[in-house]
Amino acid sequence: MGRQGKQPRMAESGALPTGFREVEVLAVGTVLLVEALSGLSLNSLTILSFCKAPERQTPSCLLVLSLALADSGISLNALVAATSSLFRRWPYGSEGCQAHGFQGFLTALASICSSAAIAWGRYHHYCTRSRLAWNMAVFLVLFVWLSSAFWAALPLLGWGHYDYEPLGTCCTLDYAKGDRNFISFLITMAFFNFILPLFITFTSYKLMEQKLRKTGHHQVSTSLPVWTLVLGWGPYALLYLYAAVTDVSSVSPKLQMVPALIAKMVPTINAINYGLGSEMVQGIWPCLSPQKSKQDRAQ
Repeated sequence: MGRQGKQPRMAESGALPTGFREVEVLAVGTVLLVEALSGLSLNSLTILSFCKAPERQTPSCLLVLSLALADSGISLNALVAATSSLFRRWPYGSEGCQAHGFQGFLTALASICSSAAIAWGRYHHYCTRSRLAWNMAVFLVLFVWLSSAFWAALPLLGWGHYDYEPLGTCCTLDYAKGDRNFISFLITMAFFNFILPLFITFTSYKLMEQKLRKTGHHQVSTSLPVWTLVLGWGPYALLYLYAAVTDVSSVSPKLQMVPALIAKMVPTINAINYGLGSEMVQGIWPCLSPQKSKQDRAQ
């Protein structure tokens, strides 16, 4: 069924993989490169802003910092994939593939769970009217990263498996086999790392929106973080679900690459939403302006 764990030709020799033309390989590499550079630059602003301005070093901003670090990791993963795609070969061997898959999966899970942690933190702030404590923020960040590392390490230990994506220049959780090992890992992992974080994010923002409406803030929109999770990571979830119930080889290799390209856009969207700010919570980029920082300290 499917690839059965075999490496695409491109990963071995630089030959074009089945189902791709030269221009399509270059197009994928170019899109990945743009997404990687965009995500890295924008999330670097978020990280720099947190480190530069003491008034932004708050428990709530620590959660945003965790998200920015995770999204920077996704962008670095995309940069490796973009470079390999543009050079038309995977130069790091099977061990490099495992490391690339682990790093990408770790940062993806950390990004999803950090978004849920931010949603819960905002609910705590706006609905309970009590500030998020440092010890709780540190606990959430540690839990997010340790939990993500745990789930990302399981394929290295035999539950699940990392393998090349159809293009052969990036690695992810192998869904081509569709065996019991994959299905059991997928269902368990998806519940704790996609369905549960999505539920927390949706519920937190929904309750917060209801609370803010009562105080007259009708213009506040809380739907963007939820839609980012659904549209950014939903295609991957659908692809994995399809692979669990039928032979994924019936899906064209080019179509199988679409979820990866969509997911690599999430770091840029998150950086704009959480770094630049939203209608609901001021972002942390404005503190890069010395004049703005003085105004904040005066307030």
